[in-house]
Amino acid sequence: MGWLGGGVAMLLLKGKAILSLLKLGKIAGPLISMMVSIWAYALIYPWGFAVGFVALLFIHELGHVIAAKRIGLPVSAPLFIPFMGALITMKKQPLDAREEAYVAFGGPLLGSIGAAAVFGAAYYYHSPLLYSLAYVGFFLNLINLLPIHPLDGGRIATAVTRWLWLVGLIGGLAVIIYMQSVLFIIIWLLFAYDLYKKYISRRTKNKVNTVLKSFLIPIGDLQEQGYLIPGPEHKRDLPFTTYSDLDRQQYLGVRWENLNYYGTAHMPVQSIIHKVRIVQLDQLYVDTKLQMKMQCEVSFTIFDNDKYYDVPAASRWRYGIAYFVLAGLLGGMMYLVHIVGNVNL
Repeated sequence: MGWLGGGVAMLLLKGKAILSLLKLGKIAGPLISMMVSIWAYALIYPWGFAVGFVALLFIHELGHVIAAKRIGLPVSAPLFIPFMGALITMKKQPLDAREEAYVAFGGPLLGSIGAAAVFGAAYYYHSPLLYSLAYVGFFLNLINLLPIHPLDGGRIATAVTRWLWLVGLIGGLAVIIYMQSVLFIIIWLLFAYDLYKKYISRRTKNKVNTVLKSFLIPIGDLQEQGYLIPGPEHKRDLPFTTYSDLDRQQYLGVRWENLNYYGTAHMPVQSIIHKVRIVQLDQLYVDTKLQMKMQCEVSFTIFDNDKYYDVPAASRWRYGIAYFVLAGLLGGMMYLVHIVGNVNL
């Protein structure tokens, strides 16, 4: 039986190795993007500054990850994009504006703590490099508090007041003029277009959209049982049901009673479905079995969750006070770094 025990041991070792590779695969992308970003920044700035800057970006994004995990929102690992910063993607959207603001707050909050730690180290070691990194760290988190989507401030504004978006729209022009940044021009233009779609072009809110969904119906056995199989030109409306899972993915269920068939497909967005109509039927063989491919045109309007921005007044006040206090502290810390750095160097 020794060979059996050895075989089991080898399988266990291989299993652990496979798990290790899978875990490595999950962090390989973020690590590679981090290394590429450091290399890109090092083409312009000293290596020490490039490493420190990317580390501050990582701490900022880690704040978002921690905040999302605390409220049960799964997110991706941070991805670094040279000269554009870093980002995480949420695998599940927040239920409301309060959750969105909570996740948004995590970045600048932990990022500010990281910049403060660098400032403390700069003061202790009298390091010009660390003073520069601390200043950039505070500035980075302050800029992220601008009330412009998709910046953190724009997401926090959803839980305070959406009037802050108007402030961001106007103030963003001043930032663009001051920074002369192509990236901020792109962000501001995307933000302005998004506001236009939401509040100016409201006539598209109830626009009826269509999407094609395909279903495969096994018909070989049905023919043998005497079922009448419709031809390719057959068109008709089908009864349907719809539901969403815990991840808020919406599914469409269609039923064709005459063929004793029920099939499902997922919808691209949360929708109000109006009609499901067969537009094409084709017979084909799949794994040597005769199937009928049914193409259905689904008519729907996008569901606009008006309750998303319903945040209790107490929460609005808490987020609003925290937002302005943090912005004020960051501005004050930038001034402090400038004064202390000049005195101690």
